[in-house]
Amino acid sequence: MPESHAGKPSDKPRVLVVDDEKFIRDILADFLSLEGYAVRTAQDGSAAITELHNAPYDLVITDLKMPKLGGLDLLKEIMTCYPDTPTVIMTGFGTVETAIDAMKQGAYDYILKPFKAEEMVHIVQRGIEKRRLEAENLRLREAVSIYKVTEAIAASLSLEEVITTASDSVIAEVHADIVFTWLDDGKGGVFQRSISVAPTVEQSIDGIQLEPSSVQERLSSGLPLVEHGSRALGFFVQSPDPPVESFLAVPLKARERLIGWIAAASITQSKRFVEGQRKLLSIIASRAAASIENARLFEDLQSTFQQTIQSLARTIDKMDRYTAGHSERVARYAVLLARSLGLGEDEVSIVRHSALMHDIGKIGCVLNLNKPGRLTPEEYEVFKRHPVYGREILDPIRFLQPVIPGVYSHHEYWNGRGYPAGLKGQSIPLVARIIAIADTYDAMTSDRAYRRALPHEATINEIERCSGTQFDPDVAHTFIVHVEAIREQLRDEGFDIPE
Repeated sequence: MPESHAGKPSDKPRVLVVDDEKFIRDILADFLSLEGYAVRTAQDGSAAITELHNAPYDLVITDLKMPKLGGLDLLKEIMTCYPDTPTVIMTGFGTVETAIDAMKQGAYDYILKPFKAEEMVHIVQRGIEKRRLEAENLRLREAVSIYKVTEAIAASLSLEEVITTASDSVIAEVHADIVFTWLDDGKGGVFQRSISVAPTVEQSIDGIQLEPSSVQERLSSGLPLVEHGSRALGFFVQSPDPPVESFLAVPLKARERLIGWIAAASITQSKRFVEGQRKLLSIIASRAAASIENARLFEDLQSTFQQTIQSLARTIDKMDRYTAGHSERVARYAVLLARSLGLGEDEVSIVRHSALMHDIGKIGCVLNLNKPGRLTPEEYEVFKRHPVYGREILDPIRFLQPVIPGVYSHHEYWNGRGYPAGLKGQSIPLVARIIAIADTYDAMTSDRAYRRALPHEATINEIERCSGTQFDPDVAHTFIVHVEAIREQLRDEGFDIPE
């Protein structure tokens, strides 16, 4: 039964004294209590383990030779479950070698019996100060790491960027040589999403392969996973080459659901992870897990968005057998033109979506678009309403708001004589000026009910002729300069390109 020699527990540093001699326990407890420490004692290693399970301690002082459970076995338990708790070994002259071995296994220091109380107090002061500094350093690193990871992850909804940022943080903050990220596959299994290697690692790591079931079983049990040397081998498919010195893993949880894990390995000799690094990895993982879940939801939303637009574009093209595939071709021309103009990928994405949807308003035009001749003036006036109808159709759909300017203004003219609003020059959105040329090129080089397709050269000549009147001259010039490269790329993608 552990004995108490502490006054108020409050914020005093807590010390556990373990010795099978009651006289030694009492002497140490009295001296350390006078020095301001909260002290409890235990008569052997077994009682000490119980006490450690019940309450945290800042330092443990243990005799080497004790019945039931000796000091070395107690040290192993402390290093496994409480590795950030310094342990001081007490020993006689005849077991100094054993005490030195204990330090090699992780003990903070040792002291020879008989000892002077002042000497023991000095060792305890140094040990607790060391623990305090390590804890303070960890807190500072945690704060910096949390800030860095949170800021970086918050800046992106890209799953790839989230995982890369988390992996880089583990390499930098936990000092891992290798970082593995595994995610659930949505079918009850897991797959390796990424593996990152520290820049300092020079050798090949092809021989290091995790055994996912053993990692998942350990993490599912709720026990911390920090293992070293031979005890780490069970978490790998085969004996790792190069050898793994230390291994730790923490779960990725979103809304209490396991969505994977992050694991770190050290292949640097004598570089072993401690409990503080596992806690730091847990903090990084907790932030990363929420962002991974958000990124996945965003990817699902993006996929739904793409599918919706593709479906609407096909609906438009089904209305007119002569325009089958027109929206997709216009989108491809517009995307390549936008890139030739130097637009960023976010802007290019809007150009693509707008081009796919540019004729959505034709749904509102009650016309026979397959009639053999040209539209009558009255029918043409109805037809000219399709950009307005397009805006009206899309306006209630919040996530389609960015495509409205391209849909509404793709028939405006650079000289202000277009429709529906008579916009002029730079007041016409750039996305609409791009779509105008892509739309014209595809329409002129495709068969229509009232005419055959025009040759490529004739179409380019017409675009050049209308540059500065119908079309933005800069956009038209860029298209003319790059059109052959655009056509070649589309041929490579399997599109039927007019001659």
